[in-house]
Amino acid sequence: MATIAVENVSKHWTTAEGQVRAVDNVSFTLAEGTFNVLLGPSGCGKSTTLRLIAGLEVATSGRITIGDRDVTGLAPAQRNISMVFQSYALFPHLSVRENILFGLRVRRVPPAERDTRLARVADLLGLSALLARKPSQLSGGQQQRVALGRAIIAQAPVCLMDEPLSNLDAQLRAEMRQEIRALQRKLGITMVYVTHDQVEAMSMADRVILMDSGRIAQNGAPTELYESPASTFVARFIGTPPMNLVALVAGPGGAVIRGTQGPAVYPADCAGGSLGVRPEHIALSTERGVPASVESVEYLGGDSLLAMTVGGQRIAVRVAGSVGLRTGDGASVVWAPGAQHFFTADGRRREASAPSVPATLTA
Repeated sequence: MATIAVENVSKHWTTAEGQVRAVDNVSFTLAEGTFNVLLGPSGCGKSTTLRLIAGLEVATSGRITIGDRDVTGLAPAQRNISMVFQSYALFPHLSVRENILFGLRVRRVPPAERDTRLARVADLLGLSALLARKPSQLSGGQQQRVALGRAIIAQAPVCLMDEPLSNLDAQLRAEMRQEIRALQRKLGITMVYVTHDQVEAMSMADRVILMDSGRIAQNGAPTELYESPASTFVARFIGTPPMNLVALVAGPGGAVIRGTQGPAVYPADCAGGSLGVRPEHIALSTERGVPASVESVEYLGGDSLLAMTVGGQRIAVRVAGSVGLRTGDGASVVWAPGAQHFFTADGRRREASAPSVPATLTA
């Protein structure tokens, strides 16, 4: 069993400025054999949470279990885990072979077993022809594979990764994302992966734990965070470009977008909150919709990204192909009622039924 359970775990520091709550009463359970991502902006507590699971940091309070064992007070070497750091941390004077085998030598694994494991790992990662090279003779992607190999050869049921792709270029990151995900599925290990890149999280994870200021903002499958964000923070963090959020005020027939005369998009009691619509769910209409003004147009080939204003509030619109609009042009924007989300004044999601919307507002 490689289920990971984090129960009411906190990590606090006391500084000259006061107490710093890096991780504040966090709880979650990660199922065996799943790929899990700790996601969030810099300073949100995701790496500290990973280090707490690894035993590199001591929890101020709470409990951590891996499988059926309480590992809260155990040293990293006693937790039966492997770890890949942001820096590859390869020994420059050792060959690829010796870098991968280093941990097994320290643990005095018999030579025959070491060789068997090395052959398997090198074949899995495409390193068989590179075993005699030194790290300085490898590309960034190859060095990352060596770091992965060193973790995998330990045959630990849990593998922790702290932003392992941040030092690679965009194309190589995309390739390594696929390789790491395929490797995790093939080996069936429980993986916990830290990143600030929501594209990595959405494309790789079975479960995403989005953190903000040391707490969990939302914990769920990637589709849950995208389709049902729990707060405006989640709505703005997930998605490229992020979800549009526009303020609502009382108007004729209900809550309307501030700066417009309608139509009403929610009941009157939703005034004071905000409406969220993703850029890809908005369409341009030649009929009657919500009046908007074009600020800029970015043609990206397969689609175009428009910056527009609605009632003086800026929104992004993503449409297929090119558009015959320029800065200063007027247009109408429309979307389906099912594509909109309501958030209260304090940023929390609330399910609220949209009122009867004119047909021209249905994309």
